[in-house]
Amino acid sequence: MADRERRGLVARWLEGKERSEDYARSTLPSNRWQLFWDIMKGRFGRLMLVNLLTLITFVPLILVYFWRYLVMAAQDMLGPYGSGLGVGYPVIPNVVGVAEWTSFQNDLLFFALFIVAGLIAAVGISGGMYIIRNLIWTEGIFVANDFLRGIRRNYWNVAEAVLIFTLTLFVAQTMSNLANWCIAMDIAPVWMVVSKIVGYVLLALIGVISLWMISLGINYKQGPWALFRNAVVMAVGTLPQTVFFAAIALIPVGLLFSGVGFLVVIAVIAMLLIGLSYVMLVWMDYSQWAFDKFVNPNIGVKTGRGLYSRTPQEDKIGGSAPAAESSAAVREYRRMILAQGKSQLVSRPIKPLDDDLEVYQLPESFSRDDLRRLKESKDAIDEDAKAYEEEHKNDEQYVEYNKQFEELERALEDDDKKKKKLKKAPKMLNKR
Repeated sequence: MADRERRGLVARWLEGKERSEDYARSTLPSNRWQLFWDIMKGRFGRLMLVNLLTLITFVPLILVYFWRYLVMAAQDMLGPYGSGLGVGYPVIPNVVGVAEWTSFQNDLLFFALFIVAGLIAAVGISGGMYIIRNLIWTEGIFVANDFLRGIRRNYWNVAEAVLIFTLTLFVAQTMSNLANWCIAMDIAPVWMVVSKIVGYVLLALIGVISLWMISLGINYKQGPWALFRNAVVMAVGTLPQTVFFAAIALIPVGLLFSGVGFLVVIAVIAMLLIGLSYVMLVWMDYSQWAFDKFVNPNIGVKTGRGLYSRTPQEDKIGGSAPAAESSAAVREYRRMILAQGKSQLVSRPIKPLDDDLEVYQLPESFSRDDLRRLKESKDAIDEDAKAYEEEHKNDEQYVEYNKQFEELERALEDDDKKKKKLKKAPKMLNKR
């Protein structure tokens, strides 16, 4: 008993769940929540590698942020903001608004640098998001090769999203600093507060639109204007869900800027290990759910990529389950079976070799009469085989096999007809 239990424990360590008795198809992910946890548990090492490659491209952005922090901290310590006594050199008779104006001038430089650093970070985002998408689709990946392939395919779409967000951030911060200076100078303080609130709301909206632009750019081929327009449609149309999942995805970033000591330490460790991969995985996983629900069925793209169906009848070729409810993997399997065609050895009766019919053997020296006998023997075998096929063609095994293929062909033909009825591309996701 003890030996058997010890061997079972070691087997579980070495072999994993795949060799255990309770492992079955039902344990595979059938929805996006399960897929997220399945990737986190099964692909943690690859997520760490993707995080490292992406983090390298964020180094300029991090350096600019710390440069700004050091400059602002030094000016807060050394700047003449304490009084307006007019003593010392140089003489500053009035320091009201000087601090706000200094911040305004400094941020013109630093937030302009954020734009450049963001375009560099877009390199890592485009490669990392491409790998995360392939993980969600359960496709085989090679991290280094796919990272470079993702950069080549998706950089300009991601750069467009990052550029729009960083430009909005630059304008919002500039207007905010200008509003702070106007408030300090007592110039329309109420309106300045309102303008700051409007700026923050606009920045948040552009932020979620930029996230959708990245997801759409990774999944679909679109022009710059179509990408922005479709991102606005998705952001506005799914606003509650988008805000919720964006908040979940950005938890590590929120902890990083929380200002609470131990939370910042935890966030730094998380960001170094898997933070960026976590953000990309949560957002891309949610995006795939939204695309399957609102986009892919309308443009003829298969849904449920990376998910497995738990409905038994969907696994049967030509099953009764509706095509819309079948998983993508099952539909792809059906198309593969149809493309290979019906097996001639299974779809029709073949007479077994259990009779006395034989092919006439030609002698070494044969005449025209021998050739006639050879042809007659072959014709007799062909006629006997056709008679056997005609006699048994209605047997249950052949009828059922051919019926499955006929139903499969009709189902796929109906899908093709539905796609052809789309005379023009929908407003959502026009292709280049």
